[in-house]
Amino acid sequence: MTFCVRLADRALVEVSGSDRASFLQGLISQDVETLAPGEVRYGALLAPQGRLLFDLLVIGRPEAIWLEVEAARRDDILARLRIYKLRAKVEIRPLETDTWVAWPDAPGPDWVADPRRSGLAFRAWGPDPVPEMTAAPEDWRRRRLEFGIGDAEDFDFDRDYPIELNFDLVGGIDFAKGCFVGQETTSRMKRRGQIRTRLLPLRFEGPPPPRGSEVLRGELRAGEVRSGVDGLALALLRLDRMDGDLTVDGRPVRADPASGVKP
Repeated sequence: MTFCVRLADRALVEVSGSDRASFLQGLISQDVETLAPGEVRYGALLAPQGRLLFDLLVIGRPEAIWLEVEAARRDDILARLRIYKLRAKVEIRPLETDTWVAWPDAPGPDWVADPRRSGLAFRAWGPDPVPEMTAAPEDWRRRRLEFGIGDAEDFDFDRDYPIELNFDLVGGIDFAKGCFVGQETTSRMKRRGQIRTRLLPLRFEGPPPPRGSEVLRGELRAGEVRSGVDGLALALLRLDRMDGDLTVDGRPVRADPASGVKP
């Protein structure tokens, strides 16, 4: 059976015009100049200090580039992109097109594989015909967490660094593309191995702890919980404290890096 969900928490921004590729190339962490129509890549827009501002999927179109972003913050990224526009020959506008996700198979020819991890899911934007919803958003959340993939609800924007959130492990940063906003800090962290925390799966019994709950190893802080479902959550964990007896609100939990993306 193929499961299919419309993602009401995601929205699209269209960037068109003759300078669209060069404009985005200097801003986001993903290579845009080699993006082909129909191709999808994962990326980010960072603050100059290297912290994550927006996660996004970059979608090649024949005459434009679409950015799939968090719906609640679409106006924010539109404003940010327009600040950078200056004299670039681009048009930046919201696009009212539905975002869909399906797994484990693609429902039709217009669907493309989610680039973050092989076998995770397929995505489509306003497919024709519109598919039938056969799952709930919570089902998609569980699927994503089982693969160890973070989403906007797992990120603390303007606080977290993208490498802490595994962007380097899921193809979200092209270290060979040249300069982009926040590139210096990001490259330095990768080059020097200054990665002390990672977003990792956490296993436990029962309902998920509230977001922001502290993960402890003994009396030492080991991290904090982000999103979760029954029995499974993602947590930003210190790599030197993820082993041993961990607890959240007095409940035993277990870090499970084997089920997530591999550091």
